[in-house]
Amino acid sequence: MTYPTPPLLKSREGMLGASPANRWRADRDTVDMSVPPPAPRIATIACEPQAVRLNLRQTAIVVIDMQNDFCTTDGWVHQIGGDPTPDRAPIAPLQGLLPALRAAGVPVIWVNWGNRPDLANMPPNQIHLYKPHGEGIGLGDPLAGSGAAVLQKDSWAAAIVDELRPDPQDILVDKHRISGFWDTPLDSILRNLGIRSILFAGVNTDQCVLHSLTDANFLGYGCLLVEDCCATTSPAFCTEATIWNVKKCFGFVTDSARVLAALDGAGA
Repeated sequence: MTYPTPPLLKSREGMLGASPANRWRADRDTVDMSVPPPAPRIATIACEPQAVRLNLRQTAIVVIDMQNDFCTTDGWVHQIGGDPTPDRAPIAPLQGLLPALRAAGVPVIWVNWGNRPDLANMPPNQIHLYKPHGEGIGLGDPLAGSGAAVLQKDSWAAAIVDELRPDPQDILVDKHRISGFWDTPLDSILRNLGIRSILFAGVNTDQCVLHSLTDANFLGYGCLLVEDCCATTSPAFCTEATIWNVKKCFGFVTDSARVLAALDGAGA
């Protein structure tokens, strides 16, 4: 299913730019590039290894791969013999967290596998990753029953699970690799919105979430992993290693309850 992605800032006479954090004002005689951003709204989130004080006006949440193929019975993981149940764990905490973030003006960005039907940008090494013996159900192949194409943009297989349908103001980004930053517009969208801090959620914790987070770290963003809003079908030690590495090298770890508490205590 395709969702609209309207601008975050409704068009106003003379105002140019999709975000209040990054806009110009223009008339016949002058282009004003000095339009100030909104006043900061500060929140302090309890995290490990340290608490994090951030500006909610410069913060977004990136939710990764909460799709039917990974999280739903009859999706791809299920049809190749896996159990999608663990990947459903983030649904309930995200149902509580996302409306509160939207109400606080924090952009919600969904980053999902959404391949081209012809797989023209998918080299053999990526196809092999999901079809290692050259047979079975791999990228773009039809699922039994529904016939939906695995992780193909606009197919049921690649759609976000029904329990987490995006709101119209949310932003959707298609990815084609384990990292949400590789060969996608995610970085340019975040920078255009004036984002400096990112909350990360989704599946799988040790794969697409981790590698998107590490790329964000390398690009200079402050990164917070929202632990209960992430999950994986990998063994438990994979999550343990991911949490340890995020706290050690790449950012901070928190949970939805602590984020909600910080929103309640945020300045106006």
